[in-house]
Amino acid sequence: MGKGTLIRALLERVPELELAVSATTRRPRAGETQDVDYHFLSDAEFERRVQAGGFVEWAEYSGRRYGTLRSELDDRLRSGRPVVLEIELQGARQVRQTVPAAVQVFIAPPTLETLRLRLVGRGTDSPEDVERRLQTAADELAAQEEFAYVVVNDRLEEAVGRLEAIVRENLSAGPAGTTLSS
Repeated sequence: MGKGTLIRALLERVPELELAVSATTRRPRAGETQDVDYHFLSDAEFERRVQAGGFVEWAEYSGRRYGTLRSELDDRLRSGRPVVLEIELQGARQVRQTVPAAVQVFIAPPTLETLRLRLVGRGTDSPEDVERRLQTAADELAAQEEFAYVVVNDRLEEAVGRLEAIVRENLSAGPAGTTLSS
């Protein structure tokens, strides 16, 4: 169970949340739908939007680019709904600068070996991609102290419960903000 599984479960428990659909330059996986799972963009289109200031945050991760379109975030926030961004460490650091009120939660794998088994079991990444993702994860784990909250994604029910408690605590503390997952 990855970060996406955890976030989907959170959205079921806290229906007032909305997930901002990320943009990516990677190819769609089986079953993924354009503008539902991701905004799938060519490298050239992604770069054009970067240059035009069209992203709240963007990052390169495992040889692909990912980002949150400014329009995705603005549209949801204008509606008064709290928003979840599923982003990586680089993006979380950018959002810290542009949206300082955002609540940031670091989602950590129980161990790197568990993460390896999840990635291999998913069967969507080449062995080289798995190794690249593991190296990135190791680097990111070293930065978890930058986050106000850390949730270990080990047992789904416990992890979702902890994440739900964090979100509800912050939603009750003030106006709708942005909850981030990295």
